[in-house]
Amino acid sequence: MQTLNLIIRDIKQATPLVRTFVLEGIDGNALPAFEPGAHVKVQIPGLAEPRCYSLIALPLDESTLHAPRQYRLGVRLDEAGAGGSRHMHSLNIGDSLTVQGPKNDFPLHAVPTSGGPDATVLIAGGIGITPIASMASALKHDRRDFSLHYCGRSRDQLALIDELRTVAGEHLHIHADDEPACALDLDALLDACDPHQHLYVCGPQGMIDAVIAGARQRQWPDTHVHFELFTTAAPLAGDQPFEVELRQSGMVLTIPADKTIVDVMEAAGCDPMFDCKRGECGVCQATVLEGTPDHRDYYLSDAEKAEGKLIQICISRAKSARLVLDL
Repeated sequence: MQTLNLIIRDIKQATPLVRTFVLEGIDGNALPAFEPGAHVKVQIPGLAEPRCYSLIALPLDESTLHAPRQYRLGVRLDEAGAGGSRHMHSLNIGDSLTVQGPKNDFPLHAVPTSGGPDATVLIAGGIGITPIASMASALKHDRRDFSLHYCGRSRDQLALIDELRTVAGEHLHIHADDEPACALDLDALLDACDPHQHLYVCGPQGMIDAVIAGARQRQWPDTHVHFELFTTAAPLAGDQPFEVELRQSGMVLTIPADKTIVDVMEAAGCDPMFDCKRGECGVCQATVLEGTPDHRDYYLSDAEKAEGKLIQICISRAKSARLVLDL
């Protein structure tokens, strides 16, 4: 990915917790092109890993994507987080950022889908609207049918509403948890759809998990269910240390409850392959020779997980006391 030095040209308070940032190149020239669903990685002082923020293309014309003069990000303040959003919310117009990208792990399906009206279904929760808004813009621009379901705890926590209404019109459906009449009924939504339709979802992990589970219950093909989750591996209650033997080198590592296999391998001087660190991309996949994996990824199929022969070492753990991997 390219490394860019960008200047903050504008900041707006979109909701009490969400700010949008407009970034430009220091030289004022066009920035690298991107497609709906793309994100950039922002370097945060004091954090080893950059933070990913989706690019907002709203509204959209040809120059917005192919020769953009500006990038626009949306950042929700998370006081309990690692510090990335707190740093972003401390910035002012004129401050500079070091950015990598853009990169797209969440592309919009290029071919118009069958399935009648509202052929593409977009679901966003909270700050997950940022890539979904760009998709809605692109679908509107290409005159493709879609519906957009935007969910949050209350209306005042939903950013970009006026712009989304301009783009989506009657295809925009607002779901506020504190308004029973319009709260999201996921089962009803999925029941009204057809598994031939393409489904895109971004938001909190619990919402994404519920959408994936609901789609699978209705025989939705995995190839038609698209999602993006920026949350990396986090320990769960009851997690225990376990051992990993790397068969090719003979190295034996102890994986603490609060570290991943990839984390420990890197600390031990290994050079494991990985990318997303969210269990989505499959780059870090390893073969399991012995032991029982505790699968926490979104990459393997249910059948592959049941077989227990593969593991995504960036996020999954072990149910057995020891794993032997073909690494």
